[in-house]
Amino acid sequence: MSRTALTLTLSQRERGLNGATDGRGFMSEHRHETDLLGTREVPAHALWGIHTLRAMENFPLTHRPVNRRLVHAYGAVKLAAARTNHELGSWDEAQFTALETACQEMIDGRLDEHVVVDALQGGAGTSTNMNVNEVLANRALQLLGRPLGEYQTVNPHDDVNQHQSTNDTYPTALRVAAILALHDLERRVVTLLETFQEKEKQLARVVKIGRTEMQDAVLITLGRAMGAYADAIARDRWRILKCEERLRVVNLGGTAVGTGLGAPRQYIFRAVEHLRQITGLGLARAENLLEATQNADAFVEVSGIVRTLAANLLKIANDLRLLSSGPCAGLGEIRLPARQAGSSIMPGKVNPVIPEAVAQSAIAVMGYDQMLCQAVVGGNLELSQFMPLVADALLGSLDLLIGACQIFARHCIADIEAHEDRCRRDVFGSTAVLTALVDKIGYDAAERLAREAVDGQQSIRRLAIEQGLLTAEEFDALISPDRVMRLGS
Repeated sequence: MSRTALTLTLSQRERGLNGATDGRGFMSEHRHETDLLGTREVPAHALWGIHTLRAMENFPLTHRPVNRRLVHAYGAVKLAAARTNHELGSWDEAQFTALETACQEMIDGRLDEHVVVDALQGGAGTSTNMNVNEVLANRALQLLGRPLGEYQTVNPHDDVNQHQSTNDTYPTALRVAAILALHDLERRVVTLLETFQEKEKQLARVVKIGRTEMQDAVLITLGRAMGAYADAIARDRWRILKCEERLRVVNLGGTAVGTGLGAPRQYIFRAVEHLRQITGLGLARAENLLEATQNADAFVEVSGIVRTLAANLLKIANDLRLLSSGPCAGLGEIRLPARQAGSSIMPGKVNPVIPEAVAQSAIAVMGYDQMLCQAVVGGNLELSQFMPLVADALLGSLDLLIGACQIFARHCIADIEAHEDRCRRDVFGSTAVLTALVDKIGYDAAERLAREAVDGQQSIRRLAIEQGLLTAEEFDALISPDRVMRLGS
């Protein structure tokens, strides 16, 4: 049966076959499902089943569903397993096509609303795996024109989860989800990098005060300051590019503890190949499936790299808040784009809301990193049982940074303007300018000018010209952008 035919079957029959009937043939609001612990009523039209129901009751923790990236990646893992099992003789063509279609829909995000278990849960992710299994089984039943819950036709355990365990599918899905998220992050980081590079060109001729330990130091240019931020972000881009290598080795086929118990050898050899074709990623089966199931240190390494980007973003965001402070009574060297009114009581106030949001995202990522590390350390023996926290922390970090880089580039960096008059005034009035004059007038004369300027609240430029130490032209040449940024004296 073709996919088109299956879709038509659903549209023609879903009203009569997607629910449950009572003994008199009337539609019921619930259907009954049974597991190890007994029988429960499940909403008649729910694509999830009894295992998901128990998870929802047991884990009302974050009140957030599983990260959607993980759900989509799980669809890819289940599709790889289904194709492998079909090659090995499972299911007739209609059953396989229905299951294959359901998996593709999950990959595409069309089944997101049905994966409802909490992001955090006990059982190393079993609740997520079973929620996925039940949704795929019931969606396949819909496509076949069969009632929901008719598991003798397509079964969540025996069919969707065939030759699998949570312990190999969950970490594999997480690796796939993380790699794809890293691809998205890398694109956002490139945009941020290019935006800083463009700003470096625009502000190349604006001389300003460089500061160390919050005190005036020497002259630099605003352009060179933006270029320094660009170089830091460039390093982050390189680090992120290398993360995929840390994550591409998966333990799919290892089943419960990495021995492949319950899975045919041919399944173990072929499943990752199918997953590689489905995702387009350079995935490889771990040589030691036991080790790959037991240890999750790769996630700690990647989280640390992601945290480094967060550290750079936090530092830059705080710098921009300081450089734009005021605008009248602060440094005020740059103007950030006004994004929204800043106060309900102070007229005219505009806050640096984008750097503030980026800073908070970065701080949250640092917190996620610590949580992830503790979760991995908490694994015991043959399994890292806190994988739901690992997944939530890592994917949450990546989502935050994707958003932070996007708004930082688009809503802040691209429209930064220099307050050139303020920069020029500060340069002429600050002792930082004296370092540029030392080669011409000598250290002692420069030191005397510093004392006189500070004591008399006078411009160093004016004093130097009045005392005949420099002409106006000589002074301006010594503090020109080209001279200020020349390497060495």
